Order: sequence, then C-alpha cells, then structure tokens
Amino acid sequence: MIRGMGFNQIAILGVGLMGGSIGLACRADANHLKIAGYGHRLEDLKLAMDRGAIGRATGDPAAAVADADLVILCTPVGLFRNLMATIAPALKPGAIVTDVGSTKRSGTELAKELLPPHVQFVGSHPMVGGEKHGIANARADLLTGALCIVTPVESTDPAAVVAIEGFWQQLKMRTTRMSPEVHDQLTADISHLPHAVAAALVRIQSPESLRVAARGFLDATRIAGGDSALWRDIFLDNRDNLKAGVVRLQAELQQLLARLEAGDADAVQEWLGAASKVRSAMKSETRSTKSE
Repeated sequence: MIRGMGFNQIAILGVGLMGGSIGLACRADANHLKIAGYGHRLEDLKLAMDRGAIGRATGDPAAAVADADLVILCTPVGLFRNLMATIAPALKPGAIVTDVGSTKRSGTELAKELLPPHVQFVGSHPMVGGEKHGIANARADLLTGALCIVTPVESTDPAAVVAIEGFWQQLKMRTTRMSPEVHDQLTADISHLPHAVAAALVRIQSPESLRVAARGFLDATRIAGGDSALWRDIFLDNRDNLKAGVVRLQAELQQLLARLEAGDADAVQEWLGAASKVRSAMKSETRSTKSE
C-alpha cells in the first residue's frame, strides 16, 4: 500500500496528461500498487499500460473502480455527472473519491447528489498542467513541488481529508485547504482568466504579425494551445467568477487606455511598474518555496 494511507488499489478515470502522470508518480513511489485505468480510447489505454502508468485497463468505469480504495476522476469536469452516476453502484464501502478538476463547486455538489453515503468525496486540484495533453506527454515528475488545493466541506470526514492530503504529499506535492467557493474565485483569476486572455491575444493577431512573433509572444500565449473542449467546460462551469474577472480586466485596460490617450509617460510607467513589482515578488517567493 502507499505508506500509511491504506490505499492498496487505485482507479484512475481518464489516463491523459494528469491521470497518466499520477499513475507514473504512484508507480515510482510504490511499484507494487495496483492501478486500474479507464479511458474511452483503446490506443490511450494501451499506451498507458505500455508506459507503466496503469496495471489494468478497461473501457468500463464501473469495472475500473471495483475494489478500489481510491478513485481519482481525471476527465474533463463536463463528464463528471455521467461518470459519478456510472461508478456509484460499484464503489465499495469506505472508498475515497477525489478529482483533479479545475472547478470545485459543481463536482462537490454532484458528489453529494450521486455518490453513496458509504463513500467519501474530497475535491483536489493539482496546480499543474500544460498545453500538451494526452498520455504521451505524461511524466512522473509533473507533480513534484507543485501545489495541490484540497477542498473539503463541512460534512467531509476529516480522516478522508488527511488521507487525500497524505496521498498528494507522498507524490511530492505541497497541499493547502480551502472551500470550493474560494477555490473557484481564486482560480478564475489566476488560471481561467489568463487562459481567456492568452486565447484573445492569439485571436486578434494578423497572419503578418504571427510571422514575426518571438519568445515574448510565445511565452505569453503558451496556454492558449490547450485542449479547447476541456477549457470550454471550465469556462462554462465557473462562468460567474470568470465574468467578474473579465469585467475587472476591462476596467484595468481602460486605465491604460486613458494614460495612453493622455500621452502621460509617468502614468504609463507607474502602471507598468506596479505590475512589475508584484510579479518580481512572486518570482522570489516561488524560488524561496522550492528551496525549502
């Protein structure tokens, strides 16, 4: 079992970038761990097996969770309702279900509605990813050193929360707790809105401008290359918080526009300098955290 946490069998539902990376990290830590993987593409399941991310593959999610102590939902959030309804009858008493979704309110409510009372649901969000998706891009160190947000609610069994935090920590992640509501507010600002901005920056370019794009543009828009169906689900699921972020961004850009129209060099520099100061502090904090 994973040391001290009582997980002998794990089911990973969705063996893409995240699910595959979790499987590889688990195998690196405990090679004997039994891991079943579910997916709807046979070629992905075969590759996950070949790479050692899972030990058993199935196209039936209920079969994947049979006898699993821990079930990890790694599909897009738009599939959670059907997935939870399908696996609910097959979950054994005492099993813990978690997920890696980028939104937490809807998943928590679905778990309350659909999962049986003998199962605990603890939401998780590993703050990692990339524009390249799929099992081919999974790697065992993707999670290393990153933050995982755990989102229990008042009714969540504290022992299940500790077990889930211990699971992510054993995969070399840092963990923090917050409510699903706070999570969705914060990630709208630091994840979902930046993705929308990156996509908008790409959309406004002409073919001529794209031909001369250099490192700065590529860095600023890297995340726009992500899975559009996955991000569609995230945007719609968290649309209230994303809409609020878009409104604040519009107001901020209006401030810049006013400074530009006035030709006020000092005001433009002040606008840029305030952002530079915050961003530099973030880089220093990140370096300090990783060195600890």
